[in-house]
Amino acid sequence: METTEKRFESDIEAAFLSPSGGYTKGTDTYDPELGLYVNTLIGFIQATQPKEWARFERQNEVNPVRKFCLAFNAACDADGLVSVLRHGFKHKGITFRVCYFKPESGLNDTAAQRYAQNVICCYRQWYYSADTKKSVDMVLTVNGIPVFAFELKNQYTGQNVENAKRQWMYDRDPREVCFQFNKRILGYFCVDHLEAWMATKLAGKDTYFLPFNQGSNGAGQDGGKGNPPNPDGYPTAYLWEQVFQKDSMMDILQKFIHLQVKEEKKRMPDGAEKLVKKKTLIFPRYHQLDVVRKLLADVSANGAGRNYLIQHSAGSGKSNSIAWTAYRLASLHNREDKPVFSSVIVVTDRTVLDAQLQETISGFDHTLGAVETIGEDKTSKDLRDALNAGVRIIVTTLQKFPVIFREVDKAAGRCFAIIVDEAHSSQTGSAALKLKTALADTEEALREYAELEGKAEEELDPDDKLMQEIIVQGKHKNLSFFAFTATPKDKTLELFGTEYEDGSFHPFHIYSMRQAIEENFILNVLQNYMTYETCFKIAKTTADNPDLPASRAAKVIRRYQELHPYNISQKSQIIVETFRETTRHKIGGRGKMMVITSSRLAAVRYYHEVKRYIQEQGYDDVEILIAFSGAVRDGDEEYTEPKLNVRKDGSHIAETQTKVEFHENFNVLIVAEKYQTGFDEPLLHTMIVDKKLKSVKAVQTLSRLNRTCPGKNDTFVLDFVNTQEDILEAFQPFYQETMLQQEVNTDLIYQTQRELRGYGIYSDVDIEAFAKEYFKTGRQDARSMGRMTSILKPVADRYNQKTTDERYQFRRQIRSLIKWYSYISQVIRMFDKDLHKEFVFCSYLLGLLPAEAVDMVDLEGKLKLEYYKLQKTFDGQIELQEIKGVYEPAKQKGAAGHDPKEPLDEIIEKINEKYKGAFTEGDRVLLNALHTRLMANKKLASMAKTSDPQIFAESIFPKAFGDAAQDSYMESQDTYTTLFEDQHKYNAIMSALAEVIYRELRNQ
Repeated sequence: METTEKRFESDIEAAFLSPSGGYTKGTDTYDPELGLYVNTLIGFIQATQPKEWARFERQNEVNPVRKFCLAFNAACDADGLVSVLRHGFKHKGITFRVCYFKPESGLNDTAAQRYAQNVICCYRQWYYSADTKKSVDMVLTVNGIPVFAFELKNQYTGQNVENAKRQWMYDRDPREVCFQFNKRILGYFCVDHLEAWMATKLAGKDTYFLPFNQGSNGAGQDGGKGNPPNPDGYPTAYLWEQVFQKDSMMDILQKFIHLQVKEEKKRMPDGAEKLVKKKTLIFPRYHQLDVVRKLLADVSANGAGRNYLIQHSAGSGKSNSIAWTAYRLASLHNREDKPVFSSVIVVTDRTVLDAQLQETISGFDHTLGAVETIGEDKTSKDLRDALNAGVRIIVTTLQKFPVIFREVDKAAGRCFAIIVDEAHSSQTGSAALKLKTALADTEEALREYAELEGKAEEELDPDDKLMQEIIVQGKHKNLSFFAFTATPKDKTLELFGTEYEDGSFHPFHIYSMRQAIEENFILNVLQNYMTYETCFKIAKTTADNPDLPASRAAKVIRRYQELHPYNISQKSQIIVETFRETTRHKIGGRGKMMVITSSRLAAVRYYHEVKRYIQEQGYDDVEILIAFSGAVRDGDEEYTEPKLNVRKDGSHIAETQTKVEFHENFNVLIVAEKYQTGFDEPLLHTMIVDKKLKSVKAVQTLSRLNRTCPGKNDTFVLDFVNTQEDILEAFQPFYQETMLQQEVNTDLIYQTQRELRGYGIYSDVDIEAFAKEYFKTGRQDARSMGRMTSILKPVADRYNQKTTDERYQFRRQIRSLIKWYSYISQVIRMFDKDLHKEFVFCSYLLGLLPAEAVDMVDLEGKLKLEYYKLQKTFDGQIELQEIKGVYEPAKQKGAAGHDPKEPLDEIIEKINEKYKGAFTEGDRVLLNALHTRLMANKKLASMAKTSDPQIFAESIFPKAFGDAAQDSYMESQDTYTTLFEDQHKYNAIMSALAEVIYRELRNQ
């Protein structure tokens, strides 16, 4: 067995030169000064553009070959090689093309013949310099132009990709013509048997290499970094067999590589700031290339009408993936060489994406037409006109559709690709339904409806409003949805996911948080996590002991503690000192901090207290900003974001300038809701959390920290509110693949329907009377709404005669029916006319029901903070498990009980008990684990439903608790030893759990 590096080279070369590889073995001589295989390039020009070459020769009688090469180099200096390859260049009135790309449509025979005339070669041992005898292992050329270079390393000779990286960084001079940015080589690859890495710019020791691996389980699959074994060869063979196969490589040159230009402020030696253009060559990362091509292949094979869920982590380059997908879908043709989609619609709330799409697509193709952005400065009518005109790519928000959903031309055969940026629950709302109403071709649904009605299609009344609403529901063959998200919810999975044979739903393509972290595309925000517990005691300052609604009173008391000046002053000190001790030393002294507060009022008070503390201490290195929406009143003062945010020169900062000012001139940002999602600031290193965070919101908020930049090696979170377990529970489902076990049971909605009817507030007669008026054909007259209200009024009167608790339960159930039906109707077309009528009836009835009078819980001046302590409960890394996130089938929530009234003393006692800090963090883990084990006990659940609370707590629960404790002890003796050593603790935990478990099992 030959295991030399030369053997590795020859194996790769053999693949390139094979019929499937598509390359020719290069035999030309390289000119290092011109950076070209000159004979090949000139031969290509003479063969494909003879008239242009003859004209050029007449203009340049002396040494036309050299002059052509110099003209080509001048074009590369001016526009960059990527542009010259795609669009050619002009010289003295003559236009030359230096390569031809594969035509999108098969109708153009001339373009196909020209593509075949490209001379695409592979060279081994490329001697690139006139000054040295050094060579690069392999180079790929297009018509004599070097475009991709490879350093190949063999583990069996003691070298790997790290040696290749060092070679590119220290042994290759970036000043050589062939290594200058965007002049020749567009991708520098480091390859060994197991891994591939790449860079698009040589910058000596600052050269930045990115992994170009598939992932440990293969492309688009759930896993970590690296590559899987390859039963047919090297684990990295995908690079030369697929990615750089001739047609694939040309496709990347034409449709993927992208020159990104950003303006940045640069501080000059004299202290002045200058705007400089930063150019970056974007080569698709492996998962981006893979997802775009797999999406295109699936649409090409199956046509329009399918949905796709792409679970790509933060830091995956989602904006570029969406831009490439939009561009490729807009130019995709079917077997008849007609465009598959009339328009590609990108639904987003991110204005940044609009500009990026525009820039990316215009760099690829001037013929496709501009991207039309329907932003804040445009109306829904602009969206309607763009759709009716067949604009190829439209970027808009979901909220623009409800205004124009009836005004989009219904031309037969029009298909739409809808790319959803950050797919979440808004896709089950009314705006999403209006998008479908605007774009769906309902012909198939109409046939199905006619069949159910036992009529011919032409017999159906085109003005039947009930029919128009029902046939829009479910999926449609002319609509394809491409949903991108890092954190798919269960409903998102059912709406857009791929259903497997076993009935489960999965993403179409995965680039997991785990893989992104392992490949260092994002930082692990759970690596340095510190939690604090706030222990406090509140006392009454009044003899009154009124009965108050328990949960609302508890919120008021907790809010009193949260906003108490002492609480805010203690935490403000920690915020400032954490910044000075940790944050400001990070990222080369540029580290920034974000403080997440629970309310706008809390944000304002933190702002003032942090300012006061900074001034008191005489610190001059902490510059703070605040971000919140609207106006906040605190006492007699009213505050807004621009009023509080002031530059050193005294000028106020507009809301639109907050992001830029934070990046350039400030280092602590206090926020209330604003900037918790979608905010991209790589210099953000530290986050202080003083707000309860759950599920997707927790992941999105903390992910503000994960962006990488030079000099940023870690992050830090200090959390005053959430526990280690809370955060683990929020992140775990999205660490790897997220899936849904099975589809929703749509029939559960009929249970809600029956429960609603049980209140005796409305009947079929009421619904029919309402539907007759609401779905009446013809235009609405001046009395229609009045008649509708009059039909609903007796129903509202019957509602008002019910008890407070019955009204509360009815409202909960009616909201549940509306929400549940909105979701189901997106997933499936049920053609249940009666249910649809009831849904519309309930939607309007809810608006007519008077809001329940809420007694204000006024505890002003009746409470005082008697005891307060902040104690650290956790400091370290929160470890995520390498497991899938699994949602059980979506269930409908039943109505919760009404807020019971309890004496103020009892409420305060419960809160103090909860926050007094008697248990350790270990006890909290122990409690949660026992709670989970006991809740899973089916026998206990059955007995809870048939026993009264006392019998359950005293006779049934102790044995179950003892068994659970023993089983837990056998699994983890260290954790549970204290439970059996301290009988008082054992009894206290058992007693506390008995009450909670009983209540929760009864409510299941």
